[in-house]
Amino acid sequence: MLEINEIFGPTIQGEGKLVGTPSIFIRFGKCNFKCEGFAVEYETPSGVKKCACDSYYAVDTEFKDTWTKYKSYDEIVNEVDVLLSKHPNNYKIDIVITGGEPLLYWNKEEFQKLLKHYIENEHKVTIETNASLNLNFEFDYQKKILFSMSVKLSNSLEPLKKRVNKETLTKILTNTKESYLKFVIGKDFLNDAKTEINSILEDIPKCEVYLMPLGDTADEINKNCEEVINMAIE
Repeated sequence: MLEINEIFGPTIQGEGKLVGTPSIFIRFGKCNFKCEGFAVEYETPSGVKKCACDSYYAVDTEFKDTWTKYKSYDEIVNEVDVLLSKHPNNYKIDIVITGGEPLLYWNKEEFQKLLKHYIENEHKVTIETNASLNLNFEFDYQKKILFSMSVKLSNSLEPLKKRVNKETLTKILTNTKESYLKFVIGKDFLNDAKTEINSILEDIPKCEVYLMPLGDTADEINKNCEEVINMAIE
């Protein structure tokens, strides 16, 4: 069973290495983190007020009744094909597997069939993940996936041992060619972020690092943008 919060696109990838590329997003439900430190306020269907990341509707299982349950990967492919048919062209639109935390489904056969389908049909496939869960690479197609690894820092309020898994980071960077790290940073967290990022980069293969300003609205992102840009330049 694959639980999907939403499938949408084609739209434009808004972050990371492939920013600006036409993409279809498949957003999986469930996450192993809460990230209350990101302080996005929301209310659950039962009326409980909470704080989490900006994808709380795909994280909090109180929203699970709004998720669609797919028994077969073919059902997802059919839905994506409908979206692709509205924009016919020769360009292989990127497929972005996001969440929630999609690696919660890594060991499910239908999840692997979904990945294999798009890789073998020459789509660029990105998995957006917090990279905290253990995984193994068993098939060649898995090595063609681009992992956008948004490793959480202490500003997420998740414990260190849970959010940083260097074994998984090393496996992904060793087995894939283009995967990268991405960190969400606010202007009040710059110095700690530098220290924590440098610590994470120790003892793992060299890779590209992207910085993303914290915020769930354009105004909040703009407040953090300049300082994060300066940190990226530094």
